[in-house]
Amino acid sequence: MREYLLTAVIAGAVTYLLTPLIRALAIRWGAMSPIRPRDVHLEPTPRWGGMAMLGGMLVALLVAYHLPLLHHAFQNGRDMVSIASGAILISLLGMADDMWQLDALTKLAGQALAAGVMVSQGMQLLWLPIHGVLALPPVVGPFLTVLVVLVAINAVNFVDGLDGLAAGIVAISASAFFAFSYLLAVVHGFSRANSATLITAILVGICVGFLPHNVSPARIFMGDSGSMLLGLLLASAVISLTGGLDANGLSAENLAPALLPLLLPIAILAIPLIDLTLAILRRASAGRSPFTPDKEHLHHRLLNIGHSQKQAAFVLYLWTAAIAFPFSASAFLPLRWAVVAGLCAITIAAAASFKVVARSGRR
Repeated sequence: MREYLLTAVIAGAVTYLLTPLIRALAIRWGAMSPIRPRDVHLEPTPRWGGMAMLGGMLVALLVAYHLPLLHHAFQNGRDMVSIASGAILISLLGMADDMWQLDALTKLAGQALAAGVMVSQGMQLLWLPIHGVLALPPVVGPFLTVLVVLVAINAVNFVDGLDGLAAGIVAISASAFFAFSYLLAVVHGFSRANSATLITAILVGICVGFLPHNVSPARIFMGDSGSMLLGLLLASAVISLTGGLDANGLSAENLAPALLPLLLPIAILAIPLIDLTLAILRRASAGRSPFTPDKEHLHHRLLNIGHSQKQAAFVLYLWTAAIAFPFSASAFLPLRWAVVAGLCAITIAAAASFKVVARSGRR
């Protein structure tokens, strides 16, 4: 645990220190976010914050490679090489988009390329916990892997609409996934040095390191270079954890740990996935492209009912934690206690969501 903590701290520190430098470069090269109808910021703001996150991730990986315990995460397959390759490609794609505003199809093709590079290096879903353990055919596994990466990337990208929102949500989501992955190894006697746990520890670090520069009023945005990187890393952790489990052993002893690696991504990314789904349905029903921007995301609705930017971000943080942590805990606690904890957390999040409305109504 101490080595994971050290790696997260290094990732956060490097990200924090690199961000002002990246901000200066973004301003010099003109990688600025203009004022668009759907935006809530009031003046052009530099992007490329994701490049500072990428730097924090790469330095943390280098340190982890030389730590006694975490070094084993690099020896178990080629996951870390695959993840680093995909992360660099997706960050460069996002950097270009932040600079030149690439069209949606070009970005989608680039995202698929980054996912395909990871698949070509051996990272892919191997099985699903359906009727016991269902081994995926050689063609289906890579396809589903790319699909998971694309969905995660675009879910995080869609929710990145308020200062500090995407970084905070991903930090909470990665914390829940880290806790699940680490405890799963402890409880079931797996190696505690695995790529999924390491990547989520680094994810928490780079998000926390970036947040001081990104909370409202933000001095820099993560841009697509950041949101797509975070989505890819979350998807990589999911795929890596699933591929590293002894599915037969888990399902024979307890079905929950076998199912949770598949279901947990839905829980930890519940808010971004809900926002993504609603946006697609909303735009499709209006006869518009799913990639057509609008001002009806969840955070826009919270602003419309009276929340400030900081309050809206905090409410969505609460909702993320209320869903992710009880769901993760259900693998290790009696189900009734996990359900009770989840209901209590959701009640608190719901109360926070409508607090401003109630207060306004009393005035």
